Amino acid sequence: MSPFDLEGTRREIDELEKKTYQAGFWDDNQEAQQVLKRISDLKEKVENHEALRREAEDICGLLELAEAEGEEELFNEAVRDLAALQKKFNNYELMVLFNGPHDDSNAIVSLHAGAGGTDAQDWVEMLLRMYTRWAEDNGYGVEILDHQAGEEAGIKSVTFLVKGKYAYGRLKAEEGVHRLIRVSPFDASGRRHTSFGSVSVLPEITDEVEVTINPDDLRIDTFRSGGAGGQHVNKTDSAVRITHLPTGIVVQCQNERSQHANKLAAMKILRSRLYELKQKEHEDNIQRLKGEYKEIAWGSQIRTYVLNPFSLVKDHRTGLEIGNVNAVLDGDIDPLIAAYLHMQV
Repeated sequence: MSPFDLEGTRREIDELEKKTYQAGFWDDNQEAQQVLKRISDLKEKVENHEALRREAEDICGLLELAEAEGEEELFNEAVRDLAALQKKFNNYELMVLFNGPHDDSNAIVSLHAGAGGTDAQDWVEMLLRMYTRWAEDNGYGVEILDHQAGEEAGIKSVTFLVKGKYAYGRLKAEEGVHRLIRVSPFDASGRRHTSFGSVSVLPEITDEVEVTINPDDLRIDTFRSGGAGGQHVNKTDSAVRITHLPTGIVVQCQNERSQHANKLAAMKILRSRLYELKQKEHEDNIQRLKGEYKEIAWGSQIRTYVLNPFSLVKDHRTGLEIGNVNAVLDGDIDPLIAAYLHMQV
């Protein structure tokens, strides 16, 4: 079904609503909740479509009136309304592309410095600023879960939660290696440096999704938090590191003030990591059966940001190029996200 198939969407709503009246529908509560959630999401898309259509009709009427009366101010008002409507439509267009099971979830984002030393750690701090500003501009909340500062400057790694509907659906487009080319502020000779930072994006897995974790499979260590946070974090063993022994997955959280809060946050990350691992194993098995399995190397960047000798951001997956690097680094990444999501359709 096409993402913009309004009638097809309405038919799917009708079919799902009929399903809720069938005998035994509530026998599997988890599946029932997923069906109800799907109905709610589809209805939201239809309602937004109808609201945009009505607004477009109102603007057309305003333009016709402005032309008939020769009212320049009325015409200018209609043009302003049309620009606002275009922005709403762009957001709606993205929303209808979200068909993944967790696209409407919060997102757990991890940034790690790669090759490039202090420059790479500074690059991670720039990426954190970029995503934080993007989140603020889109009405999302940001909660830092773990933060490891660099030795001289910047950030070695940081994990944060982006809270809001479709946060994961949007930010999953950012997963991969991001490369920065610039004149290094840490090089006294003023030479150009290339730095790498990796971006990992996971959906926040709620209790509705079954992820079994055996407490006997966990090793939980506590330690003193480091970096910013005041005297409290440096005086108590409040930071928590959890190792999942069967998989070797290690997560940690040190940004909360209590050990209990850090443990809860670390378990949240672990649940998402284990769910991702389970999904990846399933997808890899399918690819192997098809005979098309290919390993994706860590070093293949998805996007390059050039600050010198010219100004350019290029997404290597979509081919989209943007000349205003500063705007992108200030959080204007929606065009890059939209191009990637459209490519997936």
